[in-house]
Amino acid sequence: MNVSPLTTYRKQLHQNPELSGQETNTAKQVIETLKTFHPTNIISGIGGPSFVAIFDSGNPGKTIMFRAELDALPIHEVNSFQHRSKVKGVSHKCGHDGHMAILLGLAEQLYSTPIATGKVMLLFQSAEETGEGAKTVLNNTLFEPLKPDFIFALHNVPGYKKGTIICKSGTFTPEVVSLAITLHGKTAHAAEPEKGINPDEAIQQLIYNIKRLANPNEASDSFSTIATVFATLGTKNYGISAGHAELHFTLRCWQPRQLNALKQTIAKTTAKICDEQQLKYTLDWFQEFSANQNNNTATKHIENAANTLKYQYISKAQPFKWGEDFGLFTQHFKGAMFGLGAGENTPALHNPDYDFPDEIIANGVSMFYQILSQTNA
Repeated sequence: MNVSPLTTYRKQLHQNPELSGQETNTAKQVIETLKTFHPTNIISGIGGPSFVAIFDSGNPGKTIMFRAELDALPIHEVNSFQHRSKVKGVSHKCGHDGHMAILLGLAEQLYSTPIATGKVMLLFQSAEETGEGAKTVLNNTLFEPLKPDFIFALHNVPGYKKGTIICKSGTFTPEVVSLAITLHGKTAHAAEPEKGINPDEAIQQLIYNIKRLANPNEASDSFSTIATVFATLGTKNYGISAGHAELHFTLRCWQPRQLNALKQTIAKTTAKICDEQQLKYTLDWFQEFSANQNNNTATKHIENAANTLKYQYISKAQPFKWGEDFGLFTQHFKGAMFGLGAGENTPALHNPDYDFPDEIIANGVSMFYQILSQTNA
């Protein structure tokens, strides 16, 4: 496979990143490239910028879908290479530019070696990073009739040898949700704080009591992480005793039922502390990612494809801990996601110096095409 054009596409995408829900130009650029591979049909506007390219053999057979993401992150890039981001404060720090290049490579394969039966659908999805994209696609009436027999996706994973395939049946990524707690007290003169209601003690108690609910044992069914991601109290006005505070957490659990139980416990804990401190409060849950449940048959297709291609295959004992909204698709269709090793010394995802390694584009394309060959056999 000649990956040079795919590398060029990837670098162009890297230079012109767009945030979740705003990937209009990215979608246009990818569609123009896709047209050179003559798909049977392109259905755009499937939930914002998301779109599907269909390659139809015209003969009965399975319908297989592969997904890539369109969005970048609000992270300033520190790299100095020629293809660095042209957009201040926005960059592809999760490798979605590489994932798109892999699906474009699959489209090229489908053009040069057309399938004999069934359909292949390439889903380019908006807003994965915010957890809104998959939900918007699934709720769109244009997507409803597509109904794939299997759906697959990959994600590059730094820390593993380049080209390694990492997968497991069952839970592959966790349930994730973010929480904002807003505390409303009463401001007062800093000389007379007793005449107000300051949320400072409540913030301390909430952080302590909520964080201690976490169970860091990844081998446990009750595993959970609770990260404090943001906190603010009052303003930089030194004559005022604060009357307002805000506290944000991100929670992760292996299973939905466990996350729901944890949410209920946090709600009760917050209510108790705020009642004791005479504070009004609000709880806002957002950026929810469903746990990705890899179907056994789909996972076996991934393992067989890796073995056929003689790629190193790692059966992961525990799920990855990052969130992925692909999990919503695996709730509706048989499917699976796998990790694609991005290099043992590659910077971590979401780091300002990360860049997708172009050497693994060919591995991703080969894996998807081999999976397709097996599922359609």
